[in-house]
Amino acid sequence: MELSAENTAIVLDSTADFPDASERFSNWRVVPLYVRFGADSYRDYVEIGPAEFYERLRTAEDLPTTSQPTPRDFQAAYDELAGYERIFALSVSARLSGTYESARQAASETGDRVRVIDTETASAAIAMLALAVQRRLERGTTDEEIDELVERFKRESGLVFTLDTLEFLARGGRIGRAAGWAGQLLHIKPILTLEDGEVLPLKRVRGNRKPIQEFAEAFRARTGDEPGLRVGIAHAEAEERMAALEKLVRDLRPNAEIEVATTLGPVVGTHAGPGTVGLFWFQD
Repeated sequence: MELSAENTAIVLDSTADFPDASERFSNWRVVPLYVRFGADSYRDYVEIGPAEFYERLRTAEDLPTTSQPTPRDFQAAYDELAGYERIFALSVSARLSGTYESARQAASETGDRVRVIDTETASAAIAMLALAVQRRLERGTTDEEIDELVERFKRESGLVFTLDTLEFLARGGRIGRAAGWAGQLLHIKPILTLEDGEVLPLKRVRGNRKPIQEFAEAFRARTGDEPGLRVGIAHAEAEERMAALEKLVRDLRPNAEIEVATTLGPVVGTHAGPGTVGLFWFQD
């Protein structure tokens, strides 16, 4: 079967931090996760956006919590796309959320029409993979080529991020192998990545400028200044750091395209916390 943008759709969950996806692409849909402040539950990006979320976070007595979409939520998205013969549902890492399982349960009712993919990553990286899939759909592609793309993305894409504190990751249970650093980071910034869908510690540095230098070293070592280098940047109330990363990319890799520049939404922000900034890249 030849896949195209006319017969194939893409479903993301809201942790891709790409809220206008369905406005940009008629064959895309976004299924929101939920964020809760006490007894109040909100759909990510739909009923609460980043600005309101971070403002409320500053005064909240207790940290918010999050929950995955239900299989019914995904089923509703699949039903909306009834005119498409194939759907690729790209999920946040299954090691970070039960979202993948909800998407898979809903897909099990559709035969082989819906293919659920554990991206093993989060935030802008999911959006970047989806954009790579869309480029192939727009010129015509196959299931086999999409499979090869996904596997190469998992092997070759890069991600580094830093947090102001590990408190949010630790309380949310998403801290992974960085757990040993929790409680030891006064005046120290952790440099982290995702590997096989799990948070992995890379380095600890001092000061606010040092993380950007570490990002530059990683980006320089793992990329070349070639056409097709795609970059994503995401931040949580860290506009100055985001601007520094944009300059870093322009200076080091002037041929790269910054195709995603986004704010971490309420669900990802719940676990990362204000001050987070991440750099993502993929040669495509």
